[in-house]
Amino acid sequence: MFGGLLSWIIVGLIAGFLAGKVMKGGGFGGVMDFVIGMVGAVIGALVFRRVADFPFCGLIGSILGSVAFIWLVRLIKKA
Repeated sequence: MFGGLLSWIIVGLIAGFLAGKVMKGGGFGGVMDFVIGMVGAVIGALVFRRVADFPFCGLIGSILGSVAFIWLVRLIKKA
């Protein structure tokens, strides 16, 4: 159980970092980009794993989910 949670955190941090690099522009700071990226990573990985089943689908879904969630939060922040 703990190993799974730890791996989700590590993958979420990596995905949040990569999403922050992809989503250039006005961010929320390093820590908040990581937190938002981790939330997006969890959502993206869960959704992507339901749709596809191949190696690294969780990581790819995490990155896509992080990018999408950061974009959504920035869109809401501007409104």
